[in-house]
Amino acid sequence: MAQEWDLTADVVVVGYGAAGAATALQATEDGAQVLVLDRFTGGGATALSGGIIYAGGGTWVQRAGGVEDTPEQMLAYLEREVGDAVTPATLRRFVDGSPAMIDWLTGHGVPFEASLCPYKTSYPNNDYYLYYSGSEISGAFNDITPAQRGHRVKGWGTSGKKLFEPLARSAANKGVRVESLTTATALLTDDTGAVVGVQCRTLRDAPAQVRSRYIRMAAIAAKPGIYYPPLRRALEKQLARLDRRYGTTIRVSARRGVVLTAGGFIANREMVHAYAPAYKNGLALGSSGDDGSGIEMGRSVGAATARMGNVSAWRFLLPPSSFTGALLVDGKGQRVIDETRYGAAVGDALIKRHDGIGFLLADEELMRKAISQIGPQAAWFQRMQFEVMRRKAKRGTTLDAVAAAAGIDAKGLRETVAEHNSAYATGAPDPVGKPAEYVRPVGAGPYWLVDVSIKRSLTNPCPMFTVGGLVVDEDTGAVKGADGADIPGLYAAGRTAAGICVNSYVSGLSLSDCIFSGRRAGRSAAGEQSAASTPAAARPSVD
Repeated sequence: MAQEWDLTADVVVVGYGAAGAATALQATEDGAQVLVLDRFTGGGATALSGGIIYAGGGTWVQRAGGVEDTPEQMLAYLEREVGDAVTPATLRRFVDGSPAMIDWLTGHGVPFEASLCPYKTSYPNNDYYLYYSGSEISGAFNDITPAQRGHRVKGWGTSGKKLFEPLARSAANKGVRVESLTTATALLTDDTGAVVGVQCRTLRDAPAQVRSRYIRMAAIAAKPGIYYPPLRRALEKQLARLDRRYGTTIRVSARRGVVLTAGGFIANREMVHAYAPAYKNGLALGSSGDDGSGIEMGRSVGAATARMGNVSAWRFLLPPSSFTGALLVDGKGQRVIDETRYGAAVGDALIKRHDGIGFLLADEELMRKAISQIGPQAAWFQRMQFEVMRRKAKRGTTLDAVAAAAGIDAKGLRETVAEHNSAYATGAPDPVGKPAEYVRPVGAGPYWLVDVSIKRSLTNPCPMFTVGGLVVDEDTGAVKGADGADIPGLYAAGRTAAGICVNSYVSGLSLSDCIFSGRRAGRSAAGEQSAASTPAAARPSVD
């Protein structure tokens, strides 16, 4: 008996953030009829993000800003930064295609601007849109010619929406269909094990007022709910009740392939505790949809996963830029890392090697300079966080006094400062490898210890997201089974898959990988020929 389907398309995309939009656009450009399924109204974690695309090797934005960069320089940096995240051939393709990726995004209406940020920062304010978004100028990379590769999409505030919205408009103009308020619940396979469709719960037939209410609550759960988890949890319960009452089940046929772009699993606390328990105190950086459902659907049909314990945790020390001259110490008073490193490297060092404890040591002169810089250098949320940290910072007229106030080891702090100042005075390398141009001696007191520890905090949280996921063929984006073979009809991209940023993240690398891997999966799925246009039998595949 032939299977009955409620909806049909050549390529079905599950999830509609940057990876989903890139997949849909590329598959459409390659001649496929595309249907996107999204449990909310699109945007995902992309719309909540800062909207940074990591790109280089001579993009038009870099050239317009007077930045000299080559593919060789970008490759050298990323080889050291991401390690064995992907094969050398894949990383080479990513780098070589970087200028064309910016051209592709620009062609779909994504706005960029070549205004160079003149100071080191974790995220530029609204005056600047091209900056050092990684650790290019840090000591660990000082033998590689640096270049500004953080392409911030032009837009006020955090500009992730300005990345997603043009892509979504372009997709709609090209005929991509989107079924919003539709949650994929299971993959459907035929008798050979090939993925041929998706089973969903949808509110497509719910009353208009119910749909409107659902959309409003989902938007609040996404943001500000991201910053106040109890609010998000309360709204998610209400959303679940609406789904139980008004949702219906539909079956969607994919003639050529299903592409999973449903994000990671940072919003699934059970999965985080199971795979990455050291990261339990972070802020879940993503939407409610980052619950691991895409990964779990892949596993239900035998997909392999990789690096599930890898999490990117951010502890930004900048702005103000003068804090490059501060010393980051742990509970023993010992240095943690080169203070010019990107925030994900700082967060990783604090959690993995220093029990999450960190304090920035600044003398009075440095702290006064930092206070004067924060206004002109910071975005509004950075100014707010700095002010909270400043008010809570511990002060002391001597190193022993400030150590006692902060509850850290005074002897260790004195020894750290002595070693640091001695290296500066003799011209020796900084003990943790900070470049000489950012090194300054710790001067006279009073002293400040600013708490930057990784802990639960409403005012200064540590944002985190997962980077592990499904194993995919790096040439096609096809999902690999535990036996190493491709699962017919199934692809993955973005944070549902283990990709370029699975080992180490710098700002913009995840979104850049979403575009790279999404286009790869879309191209492959569009070219795939279905094993059977009308399967004899299709069944949901769930554990």
